[in-house]
Amino acid sequence: MSSDPKATGEGNQASIPGRFDGYVVAIGASAGGLDALERFFQGLPTDTGAAYVVVQHLSPDHKSMMGNLLARHTPMPVVTVEHDMRIEANRVHLIPPASLMTVSGDVLRLSPKNPRGLTLPIDLFFSSLAKEFGNHAIGVILSGTGSDGTRGAVAINDAGGFLVAQDPETAKFDGMPRSVIATSLVDAILPPEEIGPRLLDHIHQRPQPKVRPPSMAMEIDRDSAHEEVMHLLQHSGGIDFREYKPATVMRRMERRMQVRQTPDLLNYVRLLSADRGELATLRRELLIPVTSFFRDPDAFEVLAETAVRTIVSDHNGNQPIRVWVPGVATGEEAYSLAILFAEAFEKARRWPNFKLFATDVEPQNIEVAGAGVFTEAITAEISPERLEQFFIKRGNHFVVKTEIRQSIVFARHNLLDDPPFTRMDLVSCRNLLIYFRPEAQERALRRLQYALAPGGFLFLGPSETIANLHTDFTAVSSKHKIYRILRHVALPLDAANPPRTRQTTIVPAPPRPGVRTRGVTTDAAAIDAAQGQLLHGYAPTSLLLNQRHDLLHVFGDVGPYLRIGEGSVSLDLSKLLPGSLVAVAKALLYKAARDRVPLRSDIIGLALADDRTERLRLVARPVEPPGGELHLLLSFEPVTSYGPDDVMPPEPGTLRIIDGETSTAIETISLDRETSQRIENLERELAATRESLQATIEELETANEELQATNEELMASNEELQSSNEELQSVNEELYTVNAENQEKIEILNRLNADLDSMAKAASIATVFVDSQLRLTRFTPEATTLFKIRDGDLGRPIDDFTNLLQYPDFITDLRQTIARGEMLEHEIKAANNRQYLVRVLPYAVRTSEPRGAVATFVDVTTLRDVEHLQAVLDSLPEHVAVLDSKGVVTMVNSAWRDFARLHGDPELEETGVGGDYLAACENGRLANAPHAGEVKAGIKQVMAGERTAFCLEYAVSSDDGTQWYLMHVAPIRHPRAGVVVSHINITDWTDRRHE
Repeated sequence: MSSDPKATGEGNQASIPGRFDGYVVAIGASAGGLDALERFFQGLPTDTGAAYVVVQHLSPDHKSMMGNLLARHTPMPVVTVEHDMRIEANRVHLIPPASLMTVSGDVLRLSPKNPRGLTLPIDLFFSSLAKEFGNHAIGVILSGTGSDGTRGAVAINDAGGFLVAQDPETAKFDGMPRSVIATSLVDAILPPEEIGPRLLDHIHQRPQPKVRPPSMAMEIDRDSAHEEVMHLLQHSGGIDFREYKPATVMRRMERRMQVRQTPDLLNYVRLLSADRGELATLRRELLIPVTSFFRDPDAFEVLAETAVRTIVSDHNGNQPIRVWVPGVATGEEAYSLAILFAEAFEKARRWPNFKLFATDVEPQNIEVAGAGVFTEAITAEISPERLEQFFIKRGNHFVVKTEIRQSIVFARHNLLDDPPFTRMDLVSCRNLLIYFRPEAQERALRRLQYALAPGGFLFLGPSETIANLHTDFTAVSSKHKIYRILRHVALPLDAANPPRTRQTTIVPAPPRPGVRTRGVTTDAAAIDAAQGQLLHGYAPTSLLLNQRHDLLHVFGDVGPYLRIGEGSVSLDLSKLLPGSLVAVAKALLYKAARDRVPLRSDIIGLALADDRTERLRLVARPVEPPGGELHLLLSFEPVTSYGPDDVMPPEPGTLRIIDGETSTAIETISLDRETSQRIENLERELAATRESLQATIEELETANEELQATNEELMASNEELQSSNEELQSVNEELYTVNAENQEKIEILNRLNADLDSMAKAASIATVFVDSQLRLTRFTPEATTLFKIRDGDLGRPIDDFTNLLQYPDFITDLRQTIARGEMLEHEIKAANNRQYLVRVLPYAVRTSEPRGAVATFVDVTTLRDVEHLQAVLDSLPEHVAVLDSKGVVTMVNSAWRDFARLHGDPELEETGVGGDYLAACENGRLANAPHAGEVKAGIKQVMAGERTAFCLEYAVSSDDGTQWYLMHVAPIRHPRAGVVVSHINITDWTDRRHE
């Protein structure tokens, strides 16, 4: 965990034959994301060379229509991902419902989603994409609620990828865009339709070739530019990035240069000098807060079982447990350690004073960490039990509980420049040292060692080591980089790294209680033993007290001077001293504390337990440690004979001031006078206290009345809330009703849509729909016979497609219909030798929206063929009729109709179209004809195939004389069968024959 630079690298993009090595654009969207996705893909061309992966929050209970919907807005193929599907360029990959998706190499892997727990599919895919594709990963966050995608976006940025967020003002739901924008790592904030062109600018920008400059002057210019960047960063944020590895810093700078499309470092320096915002962004890029709760869970588990448990069990209760986390970033590691200690306290049934110091060099990180507010993404890192115990859920965020937050002190601190903390039981510095230069690493480690108390623990990251400090530490877990200090650095550390020839003096410190240390005889130990014997032999028995006269430490044997009575044990001096010494000791201590001078009493007789009386003096001395609070030292000095001050019998109850360590009498003070003055002061303080108490009582009475009024208001508010709750329940029921109605309407619409699709297929009419911009929105399958279109062409202009129509005014008519709202109709020919009736009608979904148009193409070729056949028949002078297989008339020519009207069937009821010709011959108007029976039989024989034809010559009398006709019946060679009946006037032929 660190807020320091991260190596971006190039991902895991080794040159594997056949592997996709282009850019992968991962798009995260949730509520309101469909509109944003459509607008995004409309701004993208077909051949970008990148692959697109759409990760959405989809309902597991409904079939997703996303593929069909997006296919209308992009010419690229849209596919739903299947397990182990490979990523392909210029293709849109959609996550299927009820699935989580990751990428391994260039293969997309699916796993089932947990239906009960909270899942974050966008974070999961973004993180895996960053790991596999490095700076070829591009993350896009569109409309949605919550914060899914935020942690994944941080991972993409850490890997050197490119991040874009939808402008929250253009999003239907701005939760996800605002969450990722709050990280300050987003490279661009744009409306959806502008994101595509911005991605193309990033994708097609080739990295600058790394060639050796032609002259030393160019190299000097580049070095000078780099040094200027370091100077600007140090001046703006106070951080000297010269201490960091140059390769890491340069990679982050090159990424920012690519984002800002700056060709070289010199121009980027000019940009930094003019744009303070870019300078702040670069500093944040170098201090990426990449962290998480319980990062490396196995390591934290071992830490809890070893270091945390040992610290809690060995704690003696006098001093607080102290922990330091430098480079805390956004606070996850500090809270993780606080949780481990809270669990250890609960398990041990001990709750000692605990303080955790969390520091970072970036003030913004300290502000974020101190707030203790985290997104719902932490549910993937923290168990539900810990979430419930240590966090409070507020909306889509989790807030650290007060008891955990109060134990942590957040502060700005530069590990390399500022003095280290001291007396730490545990220091956790993970994934920070690896970004320093070697000499800076060694200096930082020395500071961490200096901060540790004897027996303290050091917790490093998986890629870090204690290097040449191994002799000062013992490994608790080499695998998880947990160490325990063997010896402590006693001398202050210089800010700069000490020279290697300089030897640091190491002295053993007193061991912590419960910590075993190796016994080594040294001169220092002998000196300590000698000092102890001198104090025991020559120093008077003494008590160290605080300002409240509580006993803190005992020097020597105080058994004869202290009394422990019955009841609860107290460290108050007045409860421990014999009654004869209490008044004198209290007066001495009070005046010594007030005047800051040492005082000594006169000789006092003290009755001992063995009926002896010991003569002694009480001496009070103020003790003021540098930077600490005032303490008092009360000494018991036995008197074996009269000294110089004892020649004259002392007045009873007097004090004498002594100067330093001499016993020369300077002033004698009456104890009674001091006691009386002390009593007067106490009485005045008591009177003031009584007046203050009376005022407080009056204020409390007033506050009580206000609280009663507030309580009444709260009761009224509670009643209003109950009423509001009932109203909300009613509204909830209404919403359920509306939801049911909506579901019913959806079902109706689904059925109507199915009916329309079935009707369009049954009608077999070519139809195309276009919007106000003449973009194709829908078409029937028959339209593909006239236009060269397919399903993936939705959204393209209609004039992009070739067609078979001989209709040059087609586009003009569409525009005219859209503009005027009028229907147009034409009959045209096509290149496939078919004729079509074209109808162009206006089409609008809502009156407030621009109109579109729908064009139908009805094939009328057969109709025109029938009309042509009728015209041919009408041009013949013979009477012609067509009968079907049942003898029903289906077609007649004009000569037949005229003859029927003149010979008894003017309305053509029996011999016209639809009339039964055989029935007419049997019992109708034709039944009286001389040859009716013969005609009927002949027609039936031809229909049955018994005869190839039937001919009959007959005469018809009229006013003009006798007319001779030849009736001919011929079969129709067609699956529908039937016969053709013709009557030919052969009167002229008969007359010539008779002649």
